[in-house]
Amino acid sequence: MMLKRMLPGALVLVVSASAAMADDDARAAMQRALNAEVLAAPFDPGDVNKAKAYADAAIKKDIKPVVVAPTYWRPGWTCGHLTRYRYYRYRDYRNCVYHHRYYGRYW
Repeated sequence: MMLKRMLPGALVLVVSASAAMADDDARAAMQRALNAEVLAAPFDPGDVNKAKAYADAAIKKDIKPVVVAPTYWRPGWTCGHLTRYRYYRYRDYRNCVYHHRYYGRYW
């Protein structure tokens, strides 16, 4: 008699556990598919011409460039090195292009 009372609850527990595992498997499959899609696409550092156009427009407006390099900047680098940095940010690249165009040197 007691087994009959516990059975519906146990059945719900088993069903909900298997549904959670199916959700986890589906999420893992979606993540693998997304990772494959991202890795299949070539890296896009951003619109280089847009950065150059920004530099030209900023020079015309007489805007001073950012004078402090990003914290990860290394001596001897060019703006191209920024695109290979692990935590690349387009804004840093754009600022580098403008700084180089304005001062004729890198940070």
